[in-house]
Amino acid sequence: MQRRELLKHLAAASLAGAAGQLMAAPAAQGNKLLLVFLRGGYDGASLLVPHTSSFYYEARPRIAVPKPGAPNGALPLDARWGLHPALADSMMPLYAKGQLAFLPFAGTDDLSRSHFETQDTIEFGQAPFGRRDYRSGFLNRLATVLNDGRSTPEAIAFTSQMPIVLRGDAKAANVTLNAAGRPAIDDRQSKVIQAMYRDTPLGPAVVEGFEVRDAIARSIKAEMDDASRNALTAKGFELVARRMARLMRERFDIAFVDVGGWDTHVGQGAGTGYLASRLEELGRGVAGFAQEIGDDTWRNTVVVVISEFGRTFRENGTGGTDHGHGTVYWVLGGSLSAQAGGHVIGEQVDVSQPALFQNRDWPVLNEYRAVFAGLFARMYGLSPSQLDRVFAGVTPRDLQLV
Repeated sequence: MQRRELLKHLAAASLAGAAGQLMAAPAAQGNKLLLVFLRGGYDGASLLVPHTSSFYYEARPRIAVPKPGAPNGALPLDARWGLHPALADSMMPLYAKGQLAFLPFAGTDDLSRSHFETQDTIEFGQAPFGRRDYRSGFLNRLATVLNDGRSTPEAIAFTSQMPIVLRGDAKAANVTLNAAGRPAIDDRQSKVIQAMYRDTPLGPAVVEGFEVRDAIARSIKAEMDDASRNALTAKGFELVARRMARLMRERFDIAFVDVGGWDTHVGQGAGTGYLASRLEELGRGVAGFAQEIGDDTWRNTVVVVISEFGRTFRENGTGGTDHGHGTVYWVLGGSLSAQAGGHVIGEQVDVSQPALFQNRDWPVLNEYRAVFAGLFARMYGLSPSQLDRVFAGVTPRDLQLV
């Protein structure tokens, strides 16, 4: 093989991000973290419905989710908030069990309203203004901080390319699970490549990369064999989420996945429609992940669902919403605290016209780096100096999530 072809195949096989050993702090033993990134800026005001706000229904005559009790109406969470009805069978049971919390008015201080710029800002985990270090994302810095020699958790992105959030000094794997076709490099080629690198500094990483690939392939094949008797759906996020759960249960402790299709400028819908279908699919996937990972592992797992920004509070002329600012985060897990699980948490304001940011969006009252820093302090027992290495200059916001 020509060297150029070799490098291309290596990239296709995700060997450049071959899994390495990440060491955990004592409080991290057995803990697992999954970050789900909804790319496109989903509409948090349809997910978490301020059903007592008359302004909500005035600003959204066509796309407001109806009040609780109405056909396709919101599911009441508390006196102020309701949940989109598409999540009745998937997320409401977890909320009722205290294993799900919602954090409205969340996001970044980035004001560009650009998908790509804001996504990058969040993944880097650095201040949106001033000089930026492009060498690492915040999950990779977390993995680096956890590397103290007392445990061996591993990190993975369930994506076709290594995302910014997991780039950096700590090694991580990446693989896409939405298909299970032939590997880019077959067994014969794998052996040739390993032989080429055997006595070089890259030798161990190449071997480990193929081991990760083969382990994942075996897991997917076993699932397909079982499917002849107990088939999973072949469509949507749920199948991928269940595959992720099995891999995390057996090996990986820090993981990332992104889900697209949330840029609802046109025909968003209300209690039914395009966005409702997307939320239903996402909810089934997250619930499937929680079920598949197993009760024992779920008790030590935290899932956080975020997006780069929310949508404009008022609907536009085409029955959709445009790029906004604040949004709603989801936090799930079997060990959520009584203060968080089954609650809408964090700093909040009444949903009214005076409360809008720039008279168009939800404000950001719960800055994401501060929220994650508070979560990491509780999950991993990180000190202030360790947290500063993950989110420099950020004061943690302790929402008592776990």
